[in-house]
Amino acid sequence: MRIVVAGATVSTHQTLEALVRHGAEIVGVLQLRNESSHTVTAFSPLGELAEPHGIPCATFRNINDSEIVEQVREWQPDLMFVVGISQLVRDEMMSIPKRGCVGFHPTFLPVGRGRAPLAWLTLDGQPGAATFFMIDEGVDSGPIFVQETFEVAPDDYASDVERKLVAATETGLDRWLPELLSGVWNPRPQDEFLATYNGRRSIDDGLLDWYQSSDDIHTLIRAASTPHPGAYTWHQGRKLIVWRAELEKHLPWRGAVGRVLHTEAERGALVQTGEGLVWLTLVQFSEDTVACPAQTVLKVGIKLGFVVQDEVARLRDRVDDLETRLSRLEGNESTESS
Repeated sequence: MRIVVAGATVSTHQTLEALVRHGAEIVGVLQLRNESSHTVTAFSPLGELAEPHGIPCATFRNINDSEIVEQVREWQPDLMFVVGISQLVRDEMMSIPKRGCVGFHPTFLPVGRGRAPLAWLTLDGQPGAATFFMIDEGVDSGPIFVQETFEVAPDDYASDVERKLVAATETGLDRWLPELLSGVWNPRPQDEFLATYNGRRSIDDGLLDWYQSSDDIHTLIRAASTPHPGAYTWHQGRKLIVWRAELEKHLPWRGAVGRVLHTEAERGALVQTGEGLVWLTLVQFSEDTVACPAQTVLKVGIKLGFVVQDEVARLRDRVDDLETRLSRLEGNESTESS
């Protein structure tokens, strides 16, 4: 079976590595160009693995470009693994492999089809699964070859879920690839009745609302953390990314929502939420290159985030001041012209 592997992430690298390990006939690799690596989470170059094994490797910005399509035609694949690509692969490319294309998704399909699966898994705290399936015209809806499940703990960060996914992916591939390469082909259809879909997430979805409960805030911090851009708040007009936090369930403190109530060298900065307390432990201003302990930048008494009415009042004062200045300028011009 002649196989092509296309992708850009750690999961793509794992897939290629497993295929090499199991002696697959890999006739080509498609790798996202390094200059486009900022567009994907957990980017991983494939050429470093393909080259020592003499596997041809082509790079792309858009996998549907005509020269990439022609390259795949020249490789004449029976099967193509399309793993870790956020770009929509068009029908022209999909129709080239004789047996079709295999996709990958880290949820227990048909549950959790769609975008940002790592973040949604962390938010939901539900089991995930390294799932390889046959790509069809739907969204992550094709018949499944293998699923290797893993648990998501209530205190897992996105990076913890990613590590569990990596381990499950390796186990699943080692279980399935020997069957595939020996000629076994029995993907099972998904149950459409059980299908759920997740929408995309953006950087803005990491904004912390201090009026939410401490549990909800802690969950968002964990889900938005590495390898994602991070949950964030505002501190004196500067964007402050919160990478790590801990819940506080015992201290008999209370204060205004968003206020830093206490700091400790070993724990960080204690903040009042809409319901409960949370310790911020590792933070980073967006313009900085490294994170630091929260207590080194957050002092007792400061209030995080913007108070909308106060900000509107300040803006109104500035507008009134600008209008007064403009009126004076117009009055001076009128006097001079007369």
